[in-house]
Amino acid sequence: MAGNKKIGRKDLVKLLEKWSQGFTVFAPSRENGEVLMREWDGKDSGFLEWYRNSTQPPKDVVLPPMEKMFAFHKEKDGYRIEEPPPQQQQRRRLLFGIRPCDARALTIVDLPFKEGYEDPYYLARRQGTLLVGLSCTRPYDSCFCTSVGGGPSDASGVDVLLTGTGDGYLAEAATPAGGELLDSAGLEDASPADEAGAAEAKKAALAGITRKIDSEGLKDRLLSCFEDREFWEKAAAKCLSCGVCTFFCPTCYCFDINDEMVGEQGARFKSWDSCAFSVYTQMPVENPRLEKWRRVRQKVCHKFEFYPMNFGVMGCVGCGRCIRLCPVNWDITRVLESLPPAAES
Repeated sequence: MAGNKKIGRKDLVKLLEKWSQGFTVFAPSRENGEVLMREWDGKDSGFLEWYRNSTQPPKDVVLPPMEKMFAFHKEKDGYRIEEPPPQQQQRRRLLFGIRPCDARALTIVDLPFKEGYEDPYYLARRQGTLLVGLSCTRPYDSCFCTSVGGGPSDASGVDVLLTGTGDGYLAEAATPAGGELLDSAGLEDASPADEAGAAEAKKAALAGITRKIDSEGLKDRLLSCFEDREFWEKAAAKCLSCGVCTFFCPTCYCFDINDEMVGEQGARFKSWDSCAFSVYTQMPVENPRLEKWRRVRQKVCHKFEFYPMNFGVMGCVGCGRCIRLCPVNWDITRVLESLPPAAES
């Protein structure tokens, strides 16, 4: 694996141009006042000066909000299916500047799509995607990544981790694929001063995470109060069931499947869905989560009880988007802090 490399600020455009020869490069971009991960425009690298995190998590690059699964045509003897070109035939993707929390979130989203049933649509995109992470140096006051196993310089989900050193960036390979990417770039080896500067930046960023939750025993506390309707009604009191917290969550992956048909032809689409919506689990004769408090309970328990039970990790990376973007300031950390102690067995 490659040793640590140095990237000068003035060299970023050339580096991205080089990587663009083998990848479709995505980078932070401003659109209508929001920050999104979009295809790089081929000339700008100034986004690293103002970028804190994207409004919408970069998961939409591998899990698009709406995806055409296949088209179908009605014929005399049945239906003819027309599948889209295999993802393997498309160019590989490189997400440049993804924050550690969002990179780690993708490793969490991976689990339901590859364990048990393998989703070919998701996995084809994911397996062809490299992540060049960017250490977080200005965390929001809503960030709590260190309480859920992550950190502003966590390299566990990236292939390469960049950390600002003042005049440039220290580049560290976190995977063999990341090492190959750095080796092919022809970069200058990092000096001890570069490594020391990156270490100081990481230390300062870690100190900037001031919001904390006690994650010890969360699963047991949630299990203990699962039937406590009074607690959950209070927790859900001001929730609007708008779905903002789920659509902007980097680890939410629920989707719906619908067919659209006009005349003799149509298509099947896969699109994001939200457990916050009142019709999410509605069936012909009943809706098991008709009340809002049940839906809020599902959202919280899925992240901190069901996910650990099923996959061994929490389904939250502490990015704080659900806190920052909620129109009524619903705060999941306050809900977790207010959980009653687990009942004694």
